[in-house]
Amino acid sequence: MPDLTHIQARLAALETQNQAITQALLEQLIKQDYQAQFSADFVTQTCQQFELSAVDLALHCLPLAACYALVPVSNFYVGAVAIGQSGNFYFGANQEFAGEAMQQTVHAEQSAVGHAWLAGEKGLNHIVVNYTPCGHCRQFLNELNSASSLQIHLPHSQNNQLHSYLPDAFGPKDLNVAKVLFDPQEHHLNLTNSDPLVQAALQAANQAYAPYSQALSGLALEVGNQIITGRYAENAAFNPSFLPLQAALNYRRLQGLSDLPIKRAVMVEKQAVLSHAKMARSLLKEFGVELEYYAVE
Repeated sequence: MPDLTHIQARLAALETQNQAITQALLEQLIKQDYQAQFSADFVTQTCQQFELSAVDLALHCLPLAACYALVPVSNFYVGAVAIGQSGNFYFGANQEFAGEAMQQTVHAEQSAVGHAWLAGEKGLNHIVVNYTPCGHCRQFLNELNSASSLQIHLPHSQNNQLHSYLPDAFGPKDLNVAKVLFDPQEHHLNLTNSDPLVQAALQAANQAYAPYSQALSGLALEVGNQIITGRYAENAAFNPSFLPLQAALNYRRLQGLSDLPIKRAVMVEKQAVLSHAKMARSLLKEFGVELEYYAVE
């Protein structure tokens, strides 16, 4: 069964709950071809219609977000919603890749944050998730430019400051990093290649966030007749860093495009003390795709 059909089937199962708000949310997802985000206008209208706060609406969205999970290892579905400063909702879900190392896994909170970042959001006000964030995700969220004010909301507990989950936190400020995740990044890497996919990967690398290793990396996927990009998001604790291929695959999935085959994959990367190419090549083999790689100084 095609992957999008699996997502659609899980979403359709929610219709049996026969709740008006669930029906309204499902209808909107279908209307926008399963693109897993809601505009600020739709959020405002729906909140008014059902007399809900934005956070309450996001809590209702969690079962829908979890339908986008890919969990062949754990069979444990986690959904998340990142609420941007714009008021937009960005879904996220955990993703696992059979046959690959655990380090290739995407956590739901990472998924929602990466979704918002690639969509052009400037910052996040709230993270809503159906299970308490693990330590990995708490540390990842601490890298955001809104970490000091970010609120975490769970079905059983709302309005929690991130730092109540991560007391005495260690993060970018301790390492004198001034421009953190979601702040504009521009690195002025250059590559004389007019291939649109290469240029898309280059642009992604120029917006990557790698203050600790300087291993700026961007990746572009040709998916159907579209180009989807991902970029590296590093973390002060290193392990919670979000890899560029995972960012691109996550965005592809949450745009409702996971059934479209990947025709090509291009990575552009600044030469540094580490590289993301080997990890990307390993995972891309699962899709039958060879990585086209360009190193820049």
